[in-house]
Parts: sequence; structure tokens; C-alpha cells
Amino acid sequence: MPDSAPAQQPLNYWDYLKLDQLLALQSGKESDESALIDDELLFIITHQTYELWFKQVARELRGAIRYVGEQPIAEEEVPHVVHHLRRVVAILKLAVEQFSVMETLTPQDFLSFRNKLVPASGFQSFQMRELELLLGLPGEDRPQYGDVDPLHHIRKYGQSSASGMAAIAQVEATLRETAGGRDLRQGLVRWLSRTPIRGSTPDTPGDEATVAAFLDDYHATYCAHQAEQMRHLVAAELAPAAVLAPRFEATSASARRFLFAEDLPEGTPAAERALRRRARAGLLFVESYRHFPLLAWPRLLVDTCVELEQQLVLWRNRHARMVERIIGRRVGTGGSSGVDYLDETTRMRVFTDLWAVRTLLLPVHLLPSPGDPRRYGFAGESP
Repeated sequence: MPDSAPAQQPLNYWDYLKLDQLLALQSGKESDESALIDDELLFIITHQTYELWFKQVARELRGAIRYVGEQPIAEEEVPHVVHHLRRVVAILKLAVEQFSVMETLTPQDFLSFRNKLVPASGFQSFQMRELELLLGLPGEDRPQYGDVDPLHHIRKYGQSSASGMAAIAQVEATLRETAGGRDLRQGLVRWLSRTPIRGSTPDTPGDEATVAAFLDDYHATYCAHQAEQMRHLVAAELAPAAVLAPRFEATSASARRFLFAEDLPEGTPAAERALRRRARAGLLFVESYRHFPLLAWPRLLVDTCVELEQQLVLWRNRHARMVERIIGRRVGTGGSSGVDYLDETTRMRVFTDLWAVRTLLLPVHLLPSPGDPRRYGFAGESP
């Protein structure tokens, strides 16, 4: 009889997680963990943990982009996207709190090994650059590192090692992947542009006129509400009308430019301007009539994207404050301006329209007609 195949050994915890490999990766510059002081080991473990979370966030974002980029996204898939973006929010909340571990380092603790890092820098985290690309941060909005774009910096310094070349390859692959607007921000723009407005969709005859009428009605109501607010302030003698009027007029004019996409850079193609105008109208409709059942999940998706970016801003700000607490305003290990550069990154925004629309929202009782509200009820309530 032929020999029977050896019995397969049952899987165990440490082999499944490859703990022997994972726990051997904290050896530092010397490739010898025994040469590390406790504080340096903490520094390595904390940053490796961040990179593991970044890996998971990138995967979640790619999944969301696949769904949002569909033409159109099936309604039953919106909860799925919300669920996975909420996971990103939870990870970022954890990442913010993780800085409390780093803050157990005293300035002297860090200075005892800081020079070993030069010229390495967290700025070289290619996964953070990857997340920015997947979210859709425009290249011109990324703060410059010295006089060069962050991606150029990674390309330049990644050529010195195999792992650096792998980082370059990953960034280049993500650039190709997100080319042509295949990122979360542009996916949301396309998705919002398909929002039914007063029952009209982009495929409905006369849709452009319906959308324009809705925006005109909304802006007129917004201006009237602004005028009423100004009258209350003047009556309370908080400021004279001559001081307040220019402020409110500027706000109303800015609102119209935003709603009709007149604030986009000169030279923006007409098709892009029309897409953004339709998307902003859809966003305003979702935010204004969020109490309609059909708009409940779209509203949650918008809110989740805002919360995601809010947590990312908090992460960047907490990072800056942690660095300032430990090393003050020294030049960064990679040659950046240190805390000044980190503070500059806290002003970056990806979902600018989702933030801006909040300035324009009206109390529910002042909202113009949404058209037949039954169109936005549950399926059984529709005519």
C-alpha cells in the first residue's frame, strides 16, 4: 500500500499571524533589537502600528471607491459604503488617541536616539501619500516639502534601497489607479450629481432648468434669511447696518457663486463646471431634505465622509502638537520646517464642497418646495 499523506498540522495562532516575522521587525538601524533603548523600541512599534492601520484604511477606501464610482451606484450598496467608511473613522479615532503613547517620551528620551533617524522622516510615509491620493486631495493642495512636491521627495529618496523602490512602485501604481478622477472625492461628485432634485434626474428632460429653478429659489430664501438675521443684529444694537450690510451681502454673493459653480478656477471646462453645479445642487438637496426616507442613507454617507476628514484633521493636529511637545520647533529629521510644516498640513481639505455647503443650510421651516415629497418616501409610499 502507498504511504498515506502526512496529517496536516492544525493551524495555530502564531503561525496564522506570522508572529515570528512580525516580532522580528523592530530591530532598528542596527538590525539588532538588543542595541535599542526602550524609548526607541516604543518609537518603532508606534510608527509600525500606524503603518499597519494605514494599510487597512487604504483597503477600505479602495472598496468604497469601487462602489461610489459605479454608474449609478445601487441604492442597496450605499449602506455597505457607509459601513466601511465608518470603519475608517473608527481607525482614525484610534490613531489620534495613539499619540498619547508617544507623548510618554520626554524631550530627553527622544533626543537620546533622534540623530539615528536623520534623514528619515515620517514625511516619507508613502502610505500616507497613498491615502491622500485615494481620498482625492488635489496635488496643488499638498504643502510643499522644502521646494518640492511630496511625491517627488519619495521618488528621489526611495531609490537608495529595495524597500524604497517598493514604496515608489506603490505610489506610482496608486497614481495610475486614481488617474482620471477615480478617487473618493470625484466619485462622490459623480454620485451626488445624480441626486433626484424635485423629482428630476440628469436623464429627465428639462433637468437643467429644474435644477436652476431650485437653486434660484433656495438662494432667494437664503438671502431673505440673511436679511432677517441682520435686522435682528441691528435691532439689538450689536453693530450698525453700515457695518453689517457688506458682510451679509458678501456672504450672499459667495453663496450664489458656490451654488452655480462660479467659484471654480477660470478656464474650468464647461462640462466639469456643469457636473460640479449639479453635484452641489444634489448635495444641498440631500442636506436640506435629509428627513425624507429616500435621502436617509445618502445623508449618512455625506456625514461619514465629513467625519472621516474631521478625524484626519484631528490626527494631523494631534501629530503637530505631539511633535511640538517633544522637540519644540526644531528642524525636522528630514529637513522640513518641523512643526510649521505639520501645522500647514492641518489646513488641507479634500471634501471642500461637503464642508462649504454647511454655511448655506436653512432651517427646515424655511426650505423651498422639494417638489412632490412622495417621490422621496419609502417604496410603498411612492405614487
